Amino acid sequence: MKIIQAIIFLCLLVPTGTYAQSAVMKNRDYPQGYFRRPLAIPPQASGTFGELRATHFHAGDDYRTQQRVGLPLFAVADGYVSRVRVQIGGGGNSVYIDHPNGYTSVYLHMHEFNEALTSIVRAKQYELQRFDVDIPLDEAVMPLKKGDRIGLAGNSGSSQGPHLHFEIRDTETQAPLNPQLFGLTFPDDIPPLIQGITVYDLADEPFNEHTPRRHLSLKDSQVIPVNGRFGVGINTIDRHNGTSFNNGVYSIELLLGNKPVSTVLFEELSFATSRAIHSYVDYPYYIMKNTRVQKSFKDPNNPINIYHVLDGDGSITLTDEQEHTLTYRVRDVHGNTASHSFKVRNSPSYAPVRQRTAGTAMFRYDRENRYAAENIEVIVPKNALYDHLHFSYHQGARPKNGYSMIQHVHNRFIPLFDSYELKIKPDTTLTEALRSKAILVDNQGRSQGGNFDDGWVRTKTRSFGSFYITVDTLPPTIQPQNISAGKDMGAINRVDFKIFDDLSGIQSFNGYIDDQWVLMEYDPKFRSLWHVFEVGLPKGKHRFRLEVTDWKDNTQVHEANFIR
Repeated sequence: MKIIQAIIFLCLLVPTGTYAQSAVMKNRDYPQGYFRRPLAIPPQASGTFGELRATHFHAGDDYRTQQRVGLPLFAVADGYVSRVRVQIGGGGNSVYIDHPNGYTSVYLHMHEFNEALTSIVRAKQYELQRFDVDIPLDEAVMPLKKGDRIGLAGNSGSSQGPHLHFEIRDTETQAPLNPQLFGLTFPDDIPPLIQGITVYDLADEPFNEHTPRRHLSLKDSQVIPVNGRFGVGINTIDRHNGTSFNNGVYSIELLLGNKPVSTVLFEELSFATSRAIHSYVDYPYYIMKNTRVQKSFKDPNNPINIYHVLDGDGSITLTDEQEHTLTYRVRDVHGNTASHSFKVRNSPSYAPVRQRTAGTAMFRYDRENRYAAENIEVIVPKNALYDHLHFSYHQGARPKNGYSMIQHVHNRFIPLFDSYELKIKPDTTLTEALRSKAILVDNQGRSQGGNFDDGWVRTKTRSFGSFYITVDTLPPTIQPQNISAGKDMGAINRVDFKIFDDLSGIQSFNGYIDDQWVLMEYDPKFRSLWHVFEVGLPKGKHRFRLEVTDWKDNTQVHEANFIR
C-alpha cells in the first residue's frame, strides 16, 4: 500500500513538459504480423506517415536504403501486382500489390522492376511510344508470394536521395493508412519534441496574414490574456533512435482543463484533400518564416478529416474571467508522449492590434467569385478558398520582358484548395506572330502556363501573386554527353543527354534510331535523358535523332551518325 501511495505522490509531482508512454488512439484495428518488411535491412526512417510536406501530407513511410541504389525489394505479403507505373517525377517507378486481406502495398522511387514487370512495362512503352505509363493488371498476370522480389530500391521520380517510399492503402477506397499501425515500426523510444506554441486572436475575422499571433515561450509561466474567440497552434516534430531526421508525430491533443478541444490523428489520409495541408498549418507564417505551426482550429472550408475530436471548429471562447489551463499532449505511433501546459484568462481590457484591410472585393468561399478590371479577369470557383477573403488587386508597371502590365492578384499568403481562372490582357507589343508563344509568369519569372484566346492570355493556377505576360520562343537545350558524329558506340550500352528548357518546360521527347522510335528514359531532377541500346540492334552504321519540344511547341533536334 505504501508503494502505491508513493507512486501516486511522484506522479503528482511530474511537471509540465515531461514525457511518458501510453497507448495510441485508433479508429479501427489493424492486422499484426501479416506484413513483412519490404527491405531485408534493419529499418530506419527518413520520413513518416502524416509528415508535413510543402504541398501535401506524406502518405507513407520513407525507408532509408544505406544511401545507395539497388537493394532488393520484396512483396510484404501474398497478393498480386494490380498496377505498375512509370512517372516523370512523382513516384517514378512504382509497384502496387493487392493483398487478400483488403489492403494494397505500394512501393515508389524504384530503381528497376523485376524481369517480368520490366517486360510488361517495356511492351506498353513501345506500344504507346512514351516513357511514362500507368498499367493496371489483372489478378492472373502476376501473382506473388510473401517475400518474392519485385525489383530494386532506387531514386527515381521526385526522390531527393535513394530511399523507398512505402505505403499501405485500403484497397477499396485507396486511402493511405499509417504503415506503423500494422506493426511495421521503426526503433523509437524518443518522445516527440514540442518546439513552440502560438495563440491566435481570431475574433470574427477570416484567418489571414493579419491575424494577431503570439508565439509563446515554453519557459514562460505567465497567464496569457485573451479576449473573445481565439485559437491555438503547435510546432512539433518526432525523432527516432539512431537518426537525426525530423519526422511527423502521430497524434496531437489540445485540452481545456480536462475537456478535449481538438484531437488530430495521422492514422488515415485522403489524396483528394491532402493539398488542404495549406489550411491545416498557419500558411502565412510558413511562407514568411518557413516554420509550420499546426493549427488546432479548423478554417470553415477546410475539407480534411484527420480529426478524432473537434469541439466546434476547435476555436475557444472563455465566458468567465477565471484562469484556465490549456494542455497539448503529443504522441508518436509508439505511444511516446510529450506534453505542455499553459494558462489563459479572459481579460476584457486586452485589445489585440488588428490590421483590417477592406480589399477591392469580398470573396466568399461558398460561392463563385468574379473580379474584372480593364486588363484582368479573375474567376475563383466555389470551394476554392478555405475562408472568406477581402480580395485585393492593383496594377503595376510593365516588366522589361513583359507584354502586359504586371497584375497584382491579392498576395502569396492566401492558399487555395483548387485552381482559379486568370486572364490578362496583352498590350499592343504582343503581335499576331507571337500570340501562340504567349505565356503567363509570376514576378519571379516562373511559368504559370497559359494560351492566347479571344484577346486574352488565360491560364488556371492555384496561387495568388503577381503575374504578367511574356513569350517563349526558344526551344529546349540538348547537350549530348557521350555521342558525337561518327563515334564508335560498340563498347557503350547507352546514349546519354542533358535536356532543359528555360521557361515553359519540357512537354515531350522522342528518340529515333534509323527513323524507328526508341525508348528514351528521363530523370528531370538531374535533367538526364538516355536510351539503353536494344540487344537486337544490328552492327554497323546507324542514325540517331532526338526531338525535344517545350509547352509552347518550340522543338530542338539533335542528330548524329554512330557505329555500333
